[in-house]
Amino acid sequence: MSGARVLGDWGTTHLRLYRVEDGRVTDRLDGPGALSADPAGILAARLAQWQEQGPLEDVVLCGMAGAKGALVDAGYVTCPARRDDWLAGPTRTTVAGLPVTVLAGVCGHMGGVVPDVMRGEETQIFGAIALQPELGEGRHLIVLPGTHCKWVEVTDGVLTGFRTHPTGELFALLTGHSTLTGPDTDGEGRFEDGFARGLERAGEPLTGALFEARAGRLLDGRSKAWSHGYLSALLIGGEVVAEANAGASVVLIGDGKIVDLYEKALPLSAAVAQRIDGEAAVLAGLALATGVKA
Repeated sequence: MSGARVLGDWGTTHLRLYRVEDGRVTDRLDGPGALSADPAGILAARLAQWQEQGPLEDVVLCGMAGAKGALVDAGYVTCPARRDDWLAGPTRTTVAGLPVTVLAGVCGHMGGVVPDVMRGEETQIFGAIALQPELGEGRHLIVLPGTHCKWVEVTDGVLTGFRTHPTGELFALLTGHSTLTGPDTDGEGRFEDGFARGLERAGEPLTGALFEARAGRLLDGRSKAWSHGYLSALLIGGEVVAEANAGASVVLIGDGKIVDLYEKALPLSAAVAQRIDGEAAVLAGLALATGVKA
């Protein structure tokens, strides 16, 4: 009797594992990011919880699990990247006595000059195409919000180019390690109110627009939540203005509030959003690779 398969998306900040039996997700486990001190130990501890319940067959992982200094260096497939190119390049290792397949990322020099990389988003993109085959025909602009947001061009199912905006990381730095949302006093205004104001200024030179987050607190009685919303909109809105052509049809892949915020910002460039569930996309992409052998 074969055991359950384990699929996993291991990002910079979170590990998400899925136990799959007969094509269905029967359990989930979470954990810390892939660049933690002992990634093999973190993975083994979670696999042990499921091994106590029954046999496991193997593990397939995408994302930062394949980064240097993480579980194993899985390398990159060079852009333009086809699905078969990506599936042909996994790396294998063993954890807790189980074979572990780690999928490659995608890299390239955009415009022949600017280096860029992704890990995990390519799995969601190819998974989204599997879920919606029409995305494999023609040209599409796919956006994957997150710590390092990706704006990806896909032409006839081929990942032809992309650009990374480290918006989530910048937001965390600005709100957690700067004076822009201080002082730590009460104020008025919701996150949503600040976000609306930030969208009004999105597209202005960023360094000049940032300081309203602090000055609004000092002079206009704004709350810390308002300032957080304002900074979020400046960053996300700046992405949209830079990347989305007027009237473009944008496909958003992801979950939760962060995708909602991108939807609110997209009208800055008259872009119409289609949403695809991020978990469904990554599971579909990992399923493509379950038969891959390195």
